[in-house]
Amino acid sequence: MAKTVCIVGAGPSGLVAAKTLLHDTPECSFKVTIFETQSRIGGLWPTRKDDAGGLVHPLMVTNQSKHTVQFSDFAWQDSDPQFPRAWQVGQYLERYINEYSGADIRLGHKVVKADLQDDGSWNVQTESSEGSETATFDYLLVTTGFFGKPIWPDHVPKEADVPIIHSSEYRDLKSLLAKSTHHGGKILVVGGQMSGIETAATIATHLSSAIYSPGKKIIQEPESYSIHHITNRPSWVFPLFTSPKPAASAPPFLPCDLPSYNLANRSHPLTNSQGHISAEAAQASNLIYQSVLGTNQSEFSLKTKIDGDLLDDQPFVAMSSYYMNFVQSEVIKVRKGKLASINGNVAIISPTNEQISDIAAVVLATGFDPSPSLSFLPLSVLETISHSPEHPDLPVALAFHGTHHPSLPTLGFVGLYRSPYWGVMEMQARFVARLWASNDPQSQTLALRQALVDDDTIARTLALRTDPRASQFPMGDYSFLMQEFSRALDIPITPPVGDTPPLATGKPMDILTPARYPSVSAVSAQNPRAAEQTKANLLATHETALAGLSRGRFVAGAIFRSLLGEWRLERTLSSRLPSHPSGRFSGTARFLLRDGTEDGLSPSLVSKANSVSGTGLGLEYLYIEDGTFTARDNPQISFRATRRYIWRYDEARDVLSVWFARTDDQDRADYLFHEVEFLLPVDEAEMKVQGETTPMTTGAAAEEKEKKVKRGWLAKASHLCIDDLYDVHYEFNFKAVNLKEWKLGYTVKGPKKDYTINGVYRR
Repeated sequence: MAKTVCIVGAGPSGLVAAKTLLHDTPECSFKVTIFETQSRIGGLWPTRKDDAGGLVHPLMVTNQSKHTVQFSDFAWQDSDPQFPRAWQVGQYLERYINEYSGADIRLGHKVVKADLQDDGSWNVQTESSEGSETATFDYLLVTTGFFGKPIWPDHVPKEADVPIIHSSEYRDLKSLLAKSTHHGGKILVVGGQMSGIETAATIATHLSSAIYSPGKKIIQEPESYSIHHITNRPSWVFPLFTSPKPAASAPPFLPCDLPSYNLANRSHPLTNSQGHISAEAAQASNLIYQSVLGTNQSEFSLKTKIDGDLLDDQPFVAMSSYYMNFVQSEVIKVRKGKLASINGNVAIISPTNEQISDIAAVVLATGFDPSPSLSFLPLSVLETISHSPEHPDLPVALAFHGTHHPSLPTLGFVGLYRSPYWGVMEMQARFVARLWASNDPQSQTLALRQALVDDDTIARTLALRTDPRASQFPMGDYSFLMQEFSRALDIPITPPVGDTPPLATGKPMDILTPARYPSVSAVSAQNPRAAEQTKANLLATHETALAGLSRGRFVAGAIFRSLLGEWRLERTLSSRLPSHPSGRFSGTARFLLRDGTEDGLSPSLVSKANSVSGTGLGLEYLYIEDGTFTARDNPQISFRATRRYIWRYDEARDVLSVWFARTDDQDRADYLFHEVEFLLPVDEAEMKVQGETTPMTTGAAAEEKEKKVKRGWLAKASHLCIDDLYDVHYEFNFKAVNLKEWKLGYTVKGPKKDYTINGVYRR
């Protein structure tokens, strides 16, 4: 007879647990019922673009790519972006549970009480619009996740003279400032870890767009607001695309998790890089992060700088495409310390007692308390699992990486820990299913029995609660956890699909993804489609790595991200016709981020982008340069010069483009100037300048004839303007992930034009 299982929560953890129990165990082993409080599946992840009622903004971008945010035997659609939006994750989960059906999913049913019976079964009481119900199950599986309720610090009033919300409530500037009594002022973001940095960058993006977008302003006087980020210590902030070759002069780019989870870079067998972090381990990790980013972050702000004694502290990381450049541009002002109090519209920062006045709103990025997600468990059970609300990072102490407690054999957990990578959730579900598949320990494999004997997770968790050197993600690093589960479950890692070019170290890309550990469904003949889906996942990862390493994919996106802010611009104009003076322009160029606009785009593209399944028009820059032009032959001829363009990045096509601004409304795009075509770099050891001159190889560069040189990413474009041909050349020079200098040159020829322009942009 099938054993009955109650799963609490229909988020990713609950759904993968149901699939595993129903499809990866002998047929009819389990009968699964899922109770979900919400009226939809998905947990944190909304399933529609307009579903804004949960804890996650539906348009939020994941901070790990679809190669990590995946289950092993269910592939993303080819059209989905590398970093899906939250609503796309919800739709992925809908497709997943439709593919692996069989569970009785009861939406709108909240589990309010679960009582453990003497025989080990569970009486589960639920409440819904239809009233209260009670049912008995052989097993109880808790998959309620880590985000029980937002943490609201005791010293922060819930009602104040200014709007105060938790970061999980933030959706847009208009709603944030709706209850503000005056226009302008400081928007405070409180909290320095992942959600704080992400929230500050999101608000900065919205504010920048409100200021620089054409048309009617979404809020009054947006330029009168500023953003102040209160953080106790700096974090390493990684963009979503990083390079596996950060020292290369023309670095390739990949989704950040692919280089991070390259198993070729670690010694085997893997050891746990998380938990207690010694000073030596901290130094090693901090130096690796500095190498990947190419900076100690001092160039952005001294308050984001990580050096000296901070290198001995356990590192903290965050993900954001635009945060650091907003800090550099002072759109986000970093304030070091902690929020001590709010009185009226004045905040006090400890320990310096600094006052921040004229506050317009406060957003608390203070994390989440998982304890409410466990409130239905009886006190005796909570005591057994060492439940401690005072330790929200480690609220319970469970065996074998957060899956069970030996004293409670009919109770299991999946996904109850910080940063539940989807592969780990899937492995936890497999582990619990294996434990419950047989009540006889002797029928378990030797590997599983030995893993249970050797396990010290409970003791380690309790020790970490009071460890001042506990890591940001104390339960263990992703790669190590996957290895430990694979050993216990006898699920060997499969080889990666295909070959990729070797890295500078000579090592390959051996990228860890959930699909490297296939499910029983995928390796058995009972479900050929599961095997196809697993293969599709592996092929997608291989194709992404190959495209990034050898075809220049994602370079355009990395450049677009890194352009944000202000540059010093020096440009020379050399004319071969007396009607056009030669001279020099000196000034600034600003790239001002805003929501993508429809101007100049085809109606079909706009319709597709804004459709139910579209991802919108993304972001674009309003480019404004301003400075002084001085004639070469007559320095007394000098005048102010300014011009505007709109720069766009098409994520689906991976194309960077430049558009002319309209003459009657210079905030709007008129028509396409050119699309940037990147040239694949020649091997640096073989690259030589052969003497030909272009706008990129004049002057000092031409003198390097027959010498080995290092060049950044080169690109070209052309534009025919009636009878005038613009031949465009670029060179983008990176230091690891950040653009440090770039050059833009034109050769213009026509009936009345014959000149070259060479410009250099520096921070």
